[in-house]
Amino acid sequence: MADEARPLAIYGAMGANLLIAATKFVAAGFTGSSAMLSEGIHSVVDTGNEVLLLLGLKKSRKPADTGHPFGHGKELYFWSLIVAVALFGVGGGMSVYEGITHLLHPHPLEDLVWSYGVLGSAFVFEGISWVLSIRPLLPEIREEGLWKAVRTSKDPSILTVLFEDSAALAGLIVAFCGVALGQWLGTPYADGIASIVIGVVLAAVALFLVYQSKRLLLGESADPEVVEDIRKLAQGIPAVVDVKPPLTMHLGPDEVLLNLEIDFRPDATAAQITAAIERLERDVRERHPEIGRIFIEAKSLKVRAPEVSKPEVKVG
Repeated sequence: MADEARPLAIYGAMGANLLIAATKFVAAGFTGSSAMLSEGIHSVVDTGNEVLLLLGLKKSRKPADTGHPFGHGKELYFWSLIVAVALFGVGGGMSVYEGITHLLHPHPLEDLVWSYGVLGSAFVFEGISWVLSIRPLLPEIREEGLWKAVRTSKDPSILTVLFEDSAALAGLIVAFCGVALGQWLGTPYADGIASIVIGVVLAAVALFLVYQSKRLLLGESADPEVVEDIRKLAQGIPAVVDVKPPLTMHLGPDEVLLNLEIDFRPDATAAQITAAIERLERDVRERHPEIGRIFIEAKSLKVRAPEVSKPEVKVG
């Protein structure tokens, strides 16, 4: 995934959310709509979340140093977790609270033209932001399908913006239904219920994003297809006798650490082993450019009665 695609999607979402938040709050002030106020809070939270994602992107690109020899790529995962927690606590919690308050102290909606106008324009802006956020995932979606592309994505910045925008679109539909039902039935309670539903949607999205960030922070491996392809590349080298299961870990969306343990033929010379390792590193990086760090433990099998000795050579 191109690096420039991430900030473009985030900036697009930030601009849309700022504009939408202002119009939602104005509409909420004129109409007294609880659902509209919840949507305004949602847009403000989303704007703050985009700022945190940009901060995470900037920090994740810091070069490796003595304190962080593998770089700072996981900064993005940490800030994505903070975004998910904020979405759950502030966005979901405040929306549910506002809805309950509206149910306990109902008041009729006014100037509904404002609500419908803001909801319509907000849907257009959120739709544009949603298109920008899903574009970086389109190659994976075409190849693997939407659900698998989302489930296996290692880029929380794009995933977070996509799910925020999806939740925003769903929230706008719920808010519209709340306002329309309230007007049709002549009751203010539909609006309060809509606000609670919006909060539940935000909480559900936040919990999924927490799960995604957690698995990446814990050091998730590369996709099984990638791991198996690396093993086949190593097994295809004539001097190789056995390849242990490759160990991989994502250090960032586009940076993977690889550790390989390989057994070479007993008669393989040091020069042959070195040449084989260089070839393997070259092939792996050509097939999987996201693998930036490769550590190979090379062992030459030499049979000695009555036991097997495996002198070990480590190549990084």
